[in-house]
Amino acid sequence: MKNNLFDRFKFKGELPEGPTVHQSDATAHKIASENGTEPNKGDNRRDFIRKSALGGLSLGMMFNGQPDKEIEFLSQKVKRSSSPSDLRITDLRIAIIAKAPMTCPIIRIDTNQGISGYGEIRDGASAKYGLFLKSRLLGKNPCNPEMLFKEIKQFGGHGRAAGGVCGVEMALMDLAGKAYGVPAFQMLGGKYRDYIRIYGDTPTVADPVIFAQKMKERQDLGLTFLKMDFGVDLLKDHPGTVVGGNAMDYTKQWGNPPKMKGNARAYANTKHPFTGIQLTDKGIEIMANYVHEVRKAVGYEVPLAADHFGHFGVNTAIRIGKAVEKYQLAWLEDMIPWFYTSQWKQISDALDTPTLTGEDIFLKEEFIKLIDARAVDLVQPDLASSGGLIETKKIGDYAEERGIPMAMHFAGSPISFMANIHCAAATENFVALEHHSFDVPWWEDLVGGIDKPIYKDGFVKVPETPGLGIDLNEKVVKEHLKNGTMYFAPTSEWDELDSHDRTWS
Repeated sequence: MKNNLFDRFKFKGELPEGPTVHQSDATAHKIASENGTEPNKGDNRRDFIRKSALGGLSLGMMFNGQPDKEIEFLSQKVKRSSSPSDLRITDLRIAIIAKAPMTCPIIRIDTNQGISGYGEIRDGASAKYGLFLKSRLLGKNPCNPEMLFKEIKQFGGHGRAAGGVCGVEMALMDLAGKAYGVPAFQMLGGKYRDYIRIYGDTPTVADPVIFAQKMKERQDLGLTFLKMDFGVDLLKDHPGTVVGGNAMDYTKQWGNPPKMKGNARAYANTKHPFTGIQLTDKGIEIMANYVHEVRKAVGYEVPLAADHFGHFGVNTAIRIGKAVEKYQLAWLEDMIPWFYTSQWKQISDALDTPTLTGEDIFLKEEFIKLIDARAVDLVQPDLASSGGLIETKKIGDYAEERGIPMAMHFAGSPISFMANIHCAAATENFVALEHHSFDVPWWEDLVGGIDKPIYKDGFVKVPETPGLGIDLNEKVVKEHLKNGTMYFAPTSEWDELDSHDRTWS
Protein backbone atom coordinates (compact mmCIF):
# COMPACT_ATOMS: atom_id res chain seq x y z
CA MET A 1 0.00 0.00 0.00
CA LYS A 2 1.66 3.19 -1.17
CA ASN A 3 -0.68 5.76 0.26
CA ASN A 4 1.60 6.33 3.24
CA LEU A 5 3.73 8.99 4.85
CA PHE A 6 6.63 8.38 2.48
CA ASP A 7 4.44 9.38 -0.48
CA ARG A 8 2.73 12.17 1.38
CA PHE A 9 6.00 13.84 2.33
CA LYS A 10 7.93 12.73 -0.78
CA PHE A 11 10.92 11.59 1.32
CA LYS A 12 12.61 9.37 -1.29
CA GLY A 13 15.73 9.24 0.88
CA GLU A 14 15.70 13.00 1.48
CA LEU A 15 14.45 15.18 4.30
CA PRO A 16 10.98 16.69 3.89
CA GLU A 17 11.20 20.28 2.82
CA GLY A 18 10.91 22.43 5.88
CA PRO A 19 12.11 25.61 7.50
CA THR A 20 15.73 26.50 7.85
CA VAL A 21 17.13 27.15 11.29
CA HIS A 22 16.34 30.84 10.88
CA GLN A 23 12.67 30.49 9.89
CA SER A 24 9.80 31.00 12.31
CA ASP A 25 6.99 28.54 12.99
CA ALA A 26 4.64 30.77 10.97
CA THR A 27 6.98 30.59 7.99
CA ALA A 28 7.23 26.83 8.48
CA HIS A 29 3.44 26.48 8.27
CA LYS A 30 3.39 28.65 5.16
CA ILE A 31 6.05 26.48 3.46
CA ALA A 32 4.26 23.31 4.54
CA SER A 33 0.94 24.61 3.21
CA GLU A 34 2.46 25.52 -0.13
CA ASN A 35 4.04 22.07 -0.39
CA GLY A 36 0.89 20.25 0.58
CA THR A 37 2.50 18.98 3.75
CA GLU A 38 0.55 21.03 6.30
CA PRO A 39 -0.91 18.63 8.91
CA ASN A 40 -4.70 18.83 9.15
CA LYS A 41 -6.60 20.89 11.72
CA GLY A 42 -3.67 23.11 12.63
CA ASP A 43 -1.43 20.30 13.84
CA ASN A 44 2.20 21.43 14.06
CA ARG A 45 5.35 19.37 13.52
CA ARG A 46 5.56 18.43 17.19
CA ASP A 47 2.02 17.03 17.13
CA PHE A 48 2.81 15.17 13.93
CA ILE A 49 5.89 13.47 15.42
CA ARG A 50 4.03 12.65 18.65
CA LYS A 51 1.01 11.18 16.90
CA SER A 52 3.17 9.25 14.47
CA ALA A 53 5.01 7.68 17.40
CA LEU A 54 1.75 6.84 19.15
CA GLY A 55 0.52 5.26 15.96
CA GLY A 56 3.45 2.89 15.87
CA LEU A 57 5.54 4.75 13.26
CA SER A 58 9.17 5.05 14.39
CA LEU A 59 11.44 7.77 13.05
CA GLY A 60 13.82 5.03 12.03
CA MET A 61 11.12 3.72 9.66
CA MET A 62 10.43 7.20 8.37
CA PHE A 63 14.07 7.62 7.36
CA ASN A 64 14.58 4.13 6.03
CA GLY A 65 17.31 3.13 8.47
CA GLN A 66 19.33 6.36 8.17
CA PRO A 67 20.06 7.53 11.74
CA ASP A 68 21.96 10.61 10.56
CA LYS A 69 18.84 11.79 8.72
CA GLU A 70 16.73 11.06 11.80
CA ILE A 71 19.07 13.11 14.02
CA GLU A 72 19.09 15.98 11.56
CA PHE A 73 15.27 15.97 11.38
CA LEU A 74 14.95 16.04 15.17
CA SER A 75 17.51 18.83 15.47
CA GLN A 76 16.05 21.14 12.82
CA LYS A 77 15.80 24.01 15.26
CA VAL A 78 19.40 23.62 16.44
CA LYS A 79 21.41 26.47 15.00
CA ARG A 80 23.95 25.17 12.53
CA SER A 81 26.12 26.44 9.72
CA SER A 82 25.78 23.49 7.38
CA SER A 83 23.84 20.32 6.63
CA PRO A 84 25.60 18.08 9.17
CA SER A 85 24.56 14.69 7.80
CA ASP A 86 25.97 15.59 4.37
CA LEU A 87 29.23 17.08 5.69
CA ARG A 88 32.32 15.27 4.39
CA ILE A 89 36.07 15.68 4.91
CA THR A 90 37.78 16.71 1.68
CA ASP A 91 41.30 17.69 2.77
CA LEU A 92 43.80 17.83 5.65
CA ARG A 93 46.70 20.27 5.64
CA ILE A 94 49.39 21.43 8.05
CA ALA A 95 51.00 24.76 8.99
CA ILE A 96 53.96 24.58 11.38
CA ILE A 97 54.36 27.49 13.81
CA ALA A 98 57.81 28.00 15.32
CA LYS A 99 58.72 29.17 18.82
CA ALA A 100 55.23 29.53 20.27
CA PRO A 101 57.20 28.78 22.52
CA MET A 102 57.66 25.29 21.04
CA THR A 103 57.29 24.08 17.46
CA CYS A 104 53.55 23.59 16.93
CA PRO A 105 52.09 21.86 13.82
CA ILE A 106 48.53 23.11 13.21
CA ILE A 107 46.02 20.84 11.47
CA ARG A 108 43.30 22.20 9.20
CA ILE A 109 40.56 19.82 8.08
CA ASP A 110 38.45 21.08 5.18
CA THR A 111 34.97 19.94 4.13
CA ASN A 112 32.64 19.91 1.15
CA GLN A 113 30.52 22.68 2.71
CA GLY A 114 33.22 25.31 3.04
CA ILE A 115 33.81 25.09 6.79
CA SER A 116 37.14 24.07 8.30
CA GLY A 117 38.19 22.77 11.69
CA TYR A 118 41.51 23.36 13.45
CA GLY A 119 43.54 21.12 15.71
CA GLU A 120 47.13 20.93 16.90
CA ILE A 121 49.77 18.23 16.98
CA ARG A 122 51.51 18.36 20.34
CA ASP A 123 54.41 20.76 20.75
CA GLY A 124 57.68 19.32 19.54
CA ALA A 125 56.07 16.49 17.54
CA SER A 126 56.38 15.76 13.84
CA ALA A 127 53.69 16.98 11.44
CA LYS A 128 53.82 13.52 9.85
CA TYR A 129 51.90 12.14 12.83
CA GLY A 130 48.89 14.04 11.48
CA LEU A 131 49.51 13.78 7.74
CA PHE A 132 49.63 10.00 8.05
CA LEU A 133 45.96 10.02 9.06
CA LYS A 134 44.62 11.98 6.09
CA SER A 135 43.87 8.96 3.89
CA ARG A 136 41.88 7.43 6.74
CA LEU A 137 39.65 10.50 7.07
CA LEU A 138 38.83 11.60 3.53
CA GLY A 139 35.15 11.21 2.72
CA LYS A 140 34.14 10.72 6.37
CA ASN A 141 31.61 12.82 8.27
CA PRO A 142 33.47 14.93 10.87
CA CYS A 143 30.33 15.22 13.00
CA ASN A 144 31.14 11.78 14.45
CA PRO A 145 34.33 12.69 16.35
CA GLU A 146 34.22 9.85 18.89
CA MET A 147 33.64 7.18 16.24
CA LEU A 148 36.43 8.53 14.01
CA PHE A 149 38.75 8.77 17.01
CA LYS A 150 38.18 5.09 17.74
CA GLU A 151 39.09 4.31 14.14
CA ILE A 152 42.42 6.16 14.25
CA LYS A 153 43.53 5.88 17.88
CA GLN A 154 45.53 2.73 17.07
CA PHE A 155 48.01 5.09 15.36
CA GLY A 156 48.68 7.07 18.54
CA GLY A 157 51.16 6.34 21.28
CA HIS A 158 52.41 7.83 24.52
CA GLY A 159 54.07 11.24 24.45
CA ARG A 160 54.40 13.05 21.14
CA ALA A 161 53.40 9.95 19.18
CA ALA A 162 49.79 10.74 20.15
CA GLY A 163 50.00 14.17 18.53
CA GLY A 164 48.38 13.36 15.20
CA VAL A 165 45.43 11.46 16.60
CA CYS A 166 44.76 14.11 19.24
CA GLY A 167 45.16 17.00 16.80
CA VAL A 168 42.65 15.40 14.44
CA GLU A 169 40.18 14.91 17.29
CA MET A 170 40.43 18.61 18.18
CA ALA A 171 39.76 19.57 14.56
CA LEU A 172 36.77 17.20 14.38
CA MET A 173 35.28 18.72 17.53
CA ASP A 174 35.84 22.18 16.09
CA LEU A 175 34.09 21.14 12.86
CA ALA A 176 31.18 19.43 14.58
CA GLY A 177 30.63 22.45 16.79
CA LYS A 178 30.69 24.78 13.81
CA ALA A 179 28.31 22.54 11.86
CA TYR A 180 25.74 22.53 14.65
CA GLY A 181 26.48 26.05 15.87
CA VAL A 182 27.42 25.04 19.42
CA PRO A 183 30.63 25.44 21.48
CA ALA A 184 32.77 22.35 21.99
CA PHE A 185 32.03 22.18 25.72
CA GLN A 186 28.34 21.70 24.92
CA MET A 187 29.16 18.51 23.03
CA LEU A 188 30.94 17.26 26.19
CA GLY A 189 27.79 17.64 28.27
CA GLY A 190 27.86 21.32 29.14
CA LYS A 191 30.06 23.36 31.44
CA TYR A 192 30.73 23.51 35.17
CA ARG A 193 32.41 26.92 35.05
CA ASP A 194 32.51 30.10 32.97
CA TYR A 195 36.16 30.92 33.71
CA ILE A 196 39.21 28.67 33.60
CA ARG A 197 42.05 29.17 36.06
CA ILE A 198 45.49 29.09 34.50
CA TYR A 199 48.92 28.66 36.04
CA GLY A 200 52.33 29.73 34.77
CA ASP A 201 55.98 29.02 35.35
CA THR A 202 59.23 30.69 34.32
CA PRO A 203 62.52 29.56 32.78
CA THR A 204 65.03 28.29 35.31
CA VAL A 205 67.61 30.81 36.54
CA ALA A 206 70.76 29.72 38.40
CA ASP A 207 70.59 32.48 41.03
CA PRO A 208 67.77 31.58 43.46
CA VAL A 209 67.04 35.23 44.30
CA ILE A 210 66.68 36.22 40.64
CA PHE A 211 64.64 33.06 40.06
CA ALA A 212 62.30 34.18 42.83
CA GLN A 213 62.02 37.66 41.29
CA LYS A 214 60.95 36.14 37.98
CA MET A 215 58.32 34.05 39.71
CA LYS A 216 57.06 37.23 41.40
CA GLU A 217 56.80 38.83 37.94
CA ARG A 218 54.54 35.97 36.90
CA GLN A 219 52.40 36.57 39.96
CA ASP A 220 52.22 40.26 39.06
CA LEU A 221 50.57 39.30 35.76
CA GLY A 222 47.55 38.46 37.86
CA LEU A 223 48.15 34.72 38.07
CA THR A 224 46.63 33.00 41.08
CA PHE A 225 48.57 29.74 40.60
CA LEU A 226 52.31 29.29 39.91
CA LYS A 227 54.72 26.50 39.04
CA MET A 228 58.52 26.48 39.26
CA ASP A 229 60.99 24.28 37.40
CA PHE A 230 64.11 23.33 39.31
CA GLY A 231 66.38 20.31 39.12
CA VAL A 232 69.82 18.82 39.54
CA ASP A 233 71.25 20.87 36.66
CA LEU A 234 71.19 23.84 39.04
CA LEU A 235 73.90 22.09 41.07
CA LYS A 236 76.52 22.03 38.31
CA ASP A 237 78.60 24.83 39.89
CA HIS A 238 78.34 23.42 43.42
CA PRO A 239 80.96 20.74 44.18
CA GLY A 240 80.02 17.91 46.51
CA THR A 241 76.31 17.96 45.65
CA VAL A 242 75.81 15.21 43.02
CA VAL A 243 76.86 11.59 43.40
CA GLY A 244 77.53 9.90 40.04
CA GLY A 245 77.69 13.14 38.11
CA ASN A 246 81.09 12.28 36.63
CA ALA A 247 79.58 9.35 34.71
CA MET A 248 76.40 11.05 33.43
CA ASP A 249 76.06 14.58 32.08
CA TYR A 250 73.27 15.53 34.46
CA THR A 251 73.35 19.18 33.30
CA LYS A 252 71.61 18.25 30.02
CA GLN A 253 68.10 17.04 30.83
CA TRP A 254 66.72 17.99 27.38
CA GLY A 255 67.59 17.24 23.78
CA ASN A 256 69.85 14.49 22.53
CA PRO A 257 73.34 15.02 23.97
CA PRO A 258 75.95 12.32 23.26
CA LYS A 259 76.08 9.45 25.71
CA MET A 260 79.03 9.22 28.05
CA LYS A 261 81.46 6.32 28.18
CA GLY A 262 79.96 3.20 29.73
CA ASN A 263 76.33 4.28 29.37
CA ALA A 264 73.72 2.89 27.00
CA ARG A 265 72.13 6.32 26.53
CA ALA A 266 72.73 9.92 27.43
CA TYR A 267 71.38 11.25 30.73
CA ALA A 268 68.45 12.97 28.98
CA ASN A 269 67.21 9.66 27.57
CA THR A 270 67.93 7.41 30.54
CA LYS A 271 64.96 6.52 32.72
CA HIS A 272 65.29 7.86 36.25
CA PRO A 273 66.07 4.63 38.19
CA PHE A 274 68.95 3.80 35.83
CA THR A 275 71.07 6.97 35.93
CA GLY A 276 72.78 6.17 39.22
CA ILE A 277 72.46 9.86 40.16
CA GLN A 278 72.05 10.71 43.87
CA LEU A 279 72.14 13.98 45.74
CA THR A 280 74.09 14.73 48.88
CA ASP A 281 72.56 16.57 51.83
CA LYS A 282 74.32 19.70 50.57
CA GLY A 283 72.74 19.29 47.14
CA ILE A 284 69.26 18.81 48.54
CA GLU A 285 69.68 21.82 50.82
CA ILE A 286 70.63 24.01 47.83
CA MET A 287 67.64 22.79 45.82
CA ALA A 288 65.27 23.38 48.73
CA ASN A 289 66.61 26.92 49.01
CA TYR A 290 65.17 27.74 45.58
CA VAL A 291 61.71 26.93 46.91
CA HIS A 292 62.46 28.95 50.06
CA GLU A 293 63.37 32.07 48.04
CA VAL A 294 60.33 31.75 45.76
CA ARG A 295 57.99 31.39 48.74
CA LYS A 296 59.54 34.51 50.28
CA ALA A 297 58.79 36.40 47.07
CA VAL A 298 55.27 35.19 46.26
CA GLY A 299 53.94 34.35 49.71
CA TYR A 300 51.64 31.53 50.73
CA GLU A 301 48.29 32.73 49.43
CA VAL A 302 49.11 31.54 45.92
CA PRO A 303 49.46 27.80 45.22
CA LEU A 304 52.99 26.91 44.06
CA ALA A 305 53.79 23.64 42.29
CA ALA A 306 57.18 22.20 41.26
CA ASP A 307 58.45 20.30 38.22
CA HIS A 308 61.55 19.07 36.32
CA PHE A 309 63.62 17.81 39.23
CA GLY A 310 65.92 15.67 37.10
CA HIS A 311 66.54 11.97 36.54
CA PHE A 312 67.16 10.05 39.75
CA GLY A 313 65.57 7.17 41.64
CA VAL A 314 62.80 6.84 44.22
CA ASN A 315 64.99 7.32 47.29
CA THR A 316 66.36 10.67 46.16
CA ALA A 317 62.88 11.73 45.11
CA ILE A 318 61.58 11.07 48.61
CA ARG A 319 64.49 12.93 50.22
CA ILE A 320 63.84 16.01 48.06
CA GLY A 321 60.12 15.78 48.75
CA LYS A 322 60.67 15.72 52.49
CA ALA A 323 63.08 18.66 52.29
CA VAL A 324 60.44 20.94 50.69
CA GLU A 325 57.38 19.78 52.62
CA LYS A 326 57.39 22.82 54.90
CA TYR A 327 56.79 25.07 51.86
CA GLN A 328 53.37 23.53 51.20
CA LEU A 329 53.74 22.94 47.48
CA ALA A 330 50.60 22.26 45.43
CA TRP A 331 52.25 19.20 43.90
CA LEU A 332 55.53 17.52 42.95
CA GLU A 333 55.37 16.75 39.23
CA ASP A 334 56.99 13.93 37.24
CA MET A 335 59.61 12.96 39.81
CA ILE A 336 59.92 9.61 38.01
CA PRO A 337 58.38 8.32 34.73
CA TRP A 338 54.61 7.86 34.82
CA PHE A 339 54.68 4.11 34.08
CA TYR A 340 56.39 3.10 37.35
CA THR A 341 53.09 2.82 39.20
CA SER A 342 54.35 1.01 42.30
CA GLN A 343 57.27 3.42 42.67
CA TRP A 344 54.91 6.38 42.38
CA LYS A 345 52.85 4.89 45.17
CA GLN A 346 56.00 4.47 47.25
CA ILE A 347 56.80 8.17 46.82
CA SER A 348 53.22 9.32 47.42
CA ASP A 349 52.87 7.22 50.58
CA ALA A 350 56.11 8.66 51.97
CA LEU A 351 55.21 12.33 51.48
CA ASP A 352 52.59 14.76 52.70
CA THR A 353 53.01 16.96 49.60
CA PRO A 354 50.67 15.91 46.76
CA THR A 355 52.18 14.10 43.77
CA LEU A 356 51.19 14.38 40.12
CA THR A 357 51.98 12.88 36.70
CA GLY A 358 50.35 12.18 33.33
CA GLU A 359 51.39 14.66 30.63
CA ASP A 360 52.77 11.91 28.38
CA ILE A 361 50.02 9.30 28.84
CA PHE A 362 47.90 8.33 25.83
CA LEU A 363 44.30 7.20 26.53
CA LYS A 364 42.47 6.64 29.78
CA GLU A 365 43.60 3.08 30.54
CA GLU A 366 47.01 4.01 31.98
CA PHE A 367 45.47 6.83 34.01
CA ILE A 368 43.05 4.29 35.44
CA LYS A 369 45.97 2.16 36.68
CA LEU A 370 47.50 5.12 38.53
CA ILE A 371 44.15 6.20 39.95
CA ASP A 372 43.07 2.75 41.11
CA ALA A 373 46.46 2.14 42.75
CA ARG A 374 46.22 5.51 44.55
CA ALA A 375 49.74 6.03 43.20
CA VAL A 376 49.39 9.81 42.73
CA ASP A 377 47.31 12.54 44.32
CA LEU A 378 46.43 14.35 41.09
CA VAL A 379 46.44 13.44 37.40
CA GLN A 380 47.66 15.80 34.70
CA PRO A 381 46.75 14.87 31.13
CA ASP A 382 48.04 16.91 28.23
CA LEU A 383 45.03 16.99 25.90
CA ALA A 384 47.35 16.85 22.88
CA SER A 385 48.69 13.49 24.12
CA SER A 386 45.88 12.05 26.23
CA GLY A 387 43.40 11.64 23.37
CA GLY A 388 41.75 14.99 22.69
CA LEU A 389 38.68 16.55 24.29
CA ILE A 390 36.38 13.55 24.66
CA GLU A 391 39.00 11.14 26.00
CA THR A 392 40.39 13.73 28.42
CA LYS A 393 36.89 14.42 29.69
CA LYS A 394 36.56 10.66 30.35
CA ILE A 395 39.87 10.66 32.22
CA GLY A 396 38.72 13.56 34.38
CA ASP A 397 35.37 11.95 35.10
CA TYR A 398 36.98 8.66 36.14
CA ALA A 399 39.37 10.48 38.47
CA GLU A 400 36.56 12.62 39.88
CA GLU A 401 34.49 9.58 40.83
CA ARG A 402 37.46 8.36 42.88
CA GLY A 403 38.24 11.68 44.55
CA ILE A 404 41.27 12.60 42.42
CA PRO A 405 41.62 16.17 41.05
CA MET A 406 42.78 16.89 37.50
CA ALA A 407 45.23 19.59 36.46
CA MET A 408 45.97 20.02 32.74
CA HIS A 409 49.37 20.28 31.06
CA PHE A 410 49.81 22.49 28.00
CA ALA A 411 52.64 24.14 26.06
CA GLY A 412 51.41 24.95 22.56
CA SER A 413 49.52 27.47 20.42
CA PRO A 414 46.10 29.04 21.09
CA ILE A 415 44.46 26.22 19.07
CA SER A 416 45.28 23.49 21.58
CA PHE A 417 44.88 26.00 24.40
CA MET A 418 41.25 26.63 23.53
CA ALA A 419 40.60 22.90 23.17
CA ASN A 420 41.85 22.62 26.76
CA ILE A 421 39.62 25.50 27.85
CA HIS A 422 36.49 23.73 26.60
CA CYS A 423 37.50 20.42 28.19
CA ALA A 424 38.34 22.11 31.49
CA ALA A 425 34.97 23.86 31.47
CA ALA A 426 33.17 20.53 31.04
CA THR A 427 35.08 18.55 33.70
CA GLU A 428 34.05 18.88 37.33
CA ASN A 429 37.34 17.99 39.09
CA PHE A 430 39.48 20.42 37.07
CA VAL A 431 41.98 22.49 39.10
CA ALA A 432 44.15 24.60 36.78
CA LEU A 433 45.47 24.71 33.21
CA GLU A 434 49.10 25.40 32.33
CA HIS A 435 49.95 28.39 30.13
CA HIS A 436 53.48 28.33 28.76
CA SER A 437 53.64 31.36 26.46
CA PHE A 438 53.73 34.47 28.62
CA ASP A 439 57.04 35.45 27.02
CA VAL A 440 55.72 35.18 23.41
CA PRO A 441 54.30 38.65 22.62
CA TRP A 442 52.51 37.59 19.41
CA TRP A 443 50.99 34.38 20.85
CA GLU A 444 47.44 35.71 21.23
CA ASP A 445 47.60 37.36 17.80
CA LEU A 446 47.76 33.93 16.13
CA VAL A 447 43.98 33.70 16.47
CA GLY A 448 40.89 35.85 16.15
CA GLY A 449 37.21 35.51 16.91
CA ILE A 450 37.75 35.70 20.67
CA ASP A 451 37.92 38.56 23.16
CA LYS A 452 41.43 39.84 23.89
CA PRO A 453 43.34 39.51 26.08
CA ILE A 454 42.55 35.83 26.14
CA TYR A 455 43.77 35.51 29.72
CA LYS A 456 43.12 38.22 32.30
CA ASP A 457 43.73 38.25 36.03
CA GLY A 458 44.70 34.60 36.01
CA PHE A 459 41.58 33.30 34.23
CA VAL A 460 40.27 32.70 30.71
CA LYS A 461 36.62 33.21 29.83
CA VAL A 462 35.05 30.17 28.20
CA PRO A 463 33.87 31.17 24.69
CA GLU A 464 30.25 30.59 23.72
CA THR A 465 30.94 30.66 19.97
CA PRO A 466 30.77 27.47 17.87
CA GLY A 467 33.49 24.83 17.93
CA LEU A 468 36.70 25.87 19.67
CA GLY A 469 35.59 29.48 19.37
CA ILE A 470 38.56 30.82 17.38
CA ASP A 471 39.82 31.36 13.83
CA LEU A 472 43.40 31.55 12.61
CA ASN A 473 44.93 34.94 11.89
CA GLU A 474 46.54 34.07 8.55
CA LYS A 475 48.87 37.08 8.47
CA VAL A 476 50.38 36.43 11.90
CA VAL A 477 50.65 32.69 11.40
CA LYS A 478 52.53 33.24 8.13
CA GLU A 479 54.94 35.57 9.92
CA HIS A 480 55.87 32.81 12.38
CA LEU A 481 56.02 29.69 10.25
CA LYS A 482 58.89 27.29 10.75
CA ASN A 483 61.70 28.01 8.31
CA GLY A 484 61.32 26.13 5.05
CA THR A 485 57.61 25.38 5.51
CA MET A 486 54.50 26.76 3.81
CA TYR A 487 51.09 27.89 5.00
CA PHE A 488 48.80 24.86 4.64
CA ALA A 489 50.51 23.57 1.51
CA PRO A 490 48.75 20.84 -0.50
CA THR A 491 49.20 17.32 0.89
CA SER A 492 47.98 15.16 -1.98
CA GLU A 493 50.82 12.67 -1.43
CA TRP A 494 48.96 11.57 1.71
CA ASP A 495 45.60 10.97 -0.02
CA GLU A 496 45.89 7.26 -0.78
CA LEU A 497 45.24 4.58 1.83
CA ASP A 498 47.85 1.88 1.30
CA SER A 499 47.35 -0.52 4.20
CA HIS A 500 44.74 -2.69 5.88
CA ASP A 501 44.29 -1.18 9.32
CA ARG A 502 41.96 -3.57 11.13
CA THR A 503 43.52 -4.88 14.33
CA TRP A 504 41.31 -7.93 14.75
CA SER A 505 40.16 -10.94 12.71
